[in-house]
Amino acid sequence: MSLTTRTLLCAALFGVVAVPAQAADKKRDAAMLELAERHRCLNCHEVDVKVRGPAWREVGRRYWDDPEAEARLLVKVREGGSGVWGDDFMSPNKRVSDADLQALVRWILSLR
Repeated sequence: MSLTTRTLLCAALFGVVAVPAQAADKKRDAAMLELAERHRCLNCHEVDVKVRGPAWREVGRRYWDDPEAEARLLVKVREGGSGVWGDDFMSPNKRVSDADLQALVRWILSLR
């Protein structure tokens, strides 16, 4: 098999593999945005634009290499606070289930 044929076969294979992965990412993103809407997170946050709170993609970029970020953000979102992203105060989110909160924080940390 020639190098060109192998290259084309690899490209075709990766194209086939990439499409389902992209579809899964979009489905996951839509589910997380629905969850965020249900818990009223979108009143102060968006993925790519600072609203009252930081854009979630910026949060993901800031903490992507911090192994303790998830634990700290779970506490921060649950308890609320201020000072990390400016002077605005983040309201506590005590009514969000632990499972929903962890899913949202993990998703936010995956954004870059």
